[in-house]
Amino acid sequence: MDLKTCQNALTQFAGKRVLVIGDLMLDEHIWGTVERISPEAPVMVVSVDSTEGRAGGAANVANNIRALSAQATVVGLVGDDEGGAMLRACLEASGVGTGGLMVDKHRMTTRKTRIWASHRQQVVRVDHESRKKASPGAIKRITAYIESAAGDYDALLVSDYDKGVVTREVVTAAVNAARMAGKVSTSNPKPRNLHSFAGIGVLTLNQSEAVAASSVDIATPADVEKVARKLLRSIGCGSVVITRGAHGLSVFDGRSLFHVPALPSEVYDVAGAGDTVISALTLSLACGLGLPESAVIANCAAGAVVRKVGVATTSVEEIASLLASSWNQLGLP
Repeated sequence: MDLKTCQNALTQFAGKRVLVIGDLMLDEHIWGTVERISPEAPVMVVSVDSTEGRAGGAANVANNIRALSAQATVVGLVGDDEGGAMLRACLEASGVGTGGLMVDKHRMTTRKTRIWASHRQQVVRVDHESRKKASPGAIKRITAYIESAAGDYDALLVSDYDKGVVTREVVTAAVNAARMAGKVSTSNPKPRNLHSFAGIGVLTLNQSEAVAASSVDIATPADVEKVARKLLRSIGCGSVVITRGAHGLSVFDGRSLFHVPALPSEVYDVAGAGDTVISALTLSLACGLGLPESAVIANCAAGAVVRKVGVATTSVEEIASLLASSWNQLGLP
């Protein structure tokens, strides 16, 4: 492992294409002011000043990939509703491909509406969503698109937010298509769906998810390997990356465990950091880097976004800067 190799890989991000498959969401933010209490109930009356729609879930993963200078196309479902139209507009404005964005008239768009009052105070969050498994017809359309499009991409990324799109059939289609085309396959699954991810190349979990999925507590570094080995055996995936907050990242490929220390910094917000990790990791693997080197880059990407407030993205330039300044500090060869 050497710094120059990782830096060279970053320069190749712009030429990569990733097919992002999963649960697409609209994160809606309504900003307003509060001047009185409602006469109908003891609640604040928010006078709306502005409304903003942002890509969420798998759509935010695609946004992260675009922010890293690569191309991304989403594959997933939205409803025939205002939320679906807003999400499509958000993606197109970010330059994310929507060729695999499919409308299901019998399903609502997953939409999380946050209402903010004076002084950035979140008053309430309203969720419109269905967690039912997508219909057989919708799954068939998704798998057909994956099979036809996989060869045009450098990596297939399955982003699971447990909203019914990432089924066993969808994962199997992605795994098989990636294998046949010789492409990278990665995922950030939800623990309850891990049984569906057999054959995926690399999956990422945070520490609490890994502990819940393996039923093994992590108290020492040795416990991390126990957890990782159990996950690989039970899932049947190629490798696992466990994000561990202040302890950095741990990577296990079935043979050895590799730790990447966290970057020393003040953490403002960890929201969306998992999306950044899987995005940077996938692109690094697509550039031909090994898993340890890819994890180092993903760790720098996470270190960049946790310094920002809210769900944020990072850039190749920010990662390159952190990589150069922290390489020796992290004890890397």
